[in-house]
Amino acid sequence: MLSWALVFLVVALIAAVLGFGGIAGTAVSIAKLIFVVAIVLFVISAVMHLLRGRRV
Repeated sequence: MLSWALVFLVVALIAAVLGFGGIAGTAVSIAKLIFVVAIVLFVISAVMHLLRGRRV
């Protein structure tokens, strides 16, 4: 999932260099959203792993 965020970030950088501001802004927004979702899923996974380990 982080690779998709990186792809959108690269697309945004290329679009910004070429002067496509609207596309660059949209790509950055999508990259931020994917990054936040990946972080939230990572935190949930880490918490679930810790809770599972305490039951044993």
